[in-house]
Amino acid sequence: MNAVTPPPRMHADEMHLDAPLVGRLVARRFPRWAGLPVSPLASSGTENAMFRLGSDLVVRLPRRPGAVPDVIHEQRWLPRLGPLLPVAVPEPLGTGEPDDAFPWPWSVYGWLEGTNPVAGSVRGPRRLAADLGAFVRALRRIDPQGGPPGHRAGPLQDRDEPTRAAIAELGGRIDTDAVTARWERALDAPAPTGPAVWAHGDLSPGNVLVDDGRLSAVIDFGCAGVGDPAVDLIIAWNLLPATARGAFREAVGADDAEWARGRGWALSISLIQLPYYWDTNPALAENSRHVIAEILTEDG
Repeated sequence: MNAVTPPPRMHADEMHLDAPLVGRLVARRFPRWAGLPVSPLASSGTENAMFRLGSDLVVRLPRRPGAVPDVIHEQRWLPRLGPLLPVAVPEPLGTGEPDDAFPWPWSVYGWLEGTNPVAGSVRGPRRLAADLGAFVRALRRIDPQGGPPGHRAGPLQDRDEPTRAAIAELGGRIDTDAVTARWERALDAPAPTGPAVWAHGDLSPGNVLVDDGRLSAVIDFGCAGVGDPAVDLIIAWNLLPATARGAFREAVGADDAEWARGRGWALSISLIQLPYYWDTNPALAENSRHVIAEILTEDG
């Protein structure tokens, strides 16, 4: 990942964050890291900003109040989940405390090598599909006892109102009749019958890292929790090409009902994101358009 100018403000309640501020926060809270170079990182993330600290560290700060609970959530659960997963995940190395310069907690993690893949230009997609399937299976095997409810753990029907509102807002920019029909088909998918399990909740190109075509790390566990595992199938449409989706589905072991719910999650997330981030997050908006187009071309 390369250092870049941070993206424009995406939310009305978003706090301005820059490298000088992060440098001051680090120096005050962690004197041993004072003086290390700080640079903003390219990211399509919407809730947190990331800054590289020296060569081995990364600082992650919430952009707005709604993202603050994710800090403590990750600090608590990543040490439990990480050792049980087949690829690297962020390792919490320190928690910054609120002060007069920044009102919320923030985190320092170890740096993870790799790059974010881009939908439409995935290298070795079937191999990556197998890697992603292995990650999802491993996460599902972790004991859910005591785990928090996932951020996206409820039934698709709970998202009907905001999804339809987004479709209406997108009138004239997408085929609203076609996406409405696809969304209604997803709502008809049978509810899960198996036990609730751990799910990442936000598997997307911006939250996976690849190295030489292989999955090397998964980041951003702010949505992680226990619920319907179908939500982790969204990566089949937001990253993998159609030719590799079958390999991913087989690796995960998704039946028809789970696959239909996963497609519904991918569609709903993209529809809601698209009008909101149309101008302020071009990468996320483009990925949302990609997902919608992919789903509309499918037969099932």
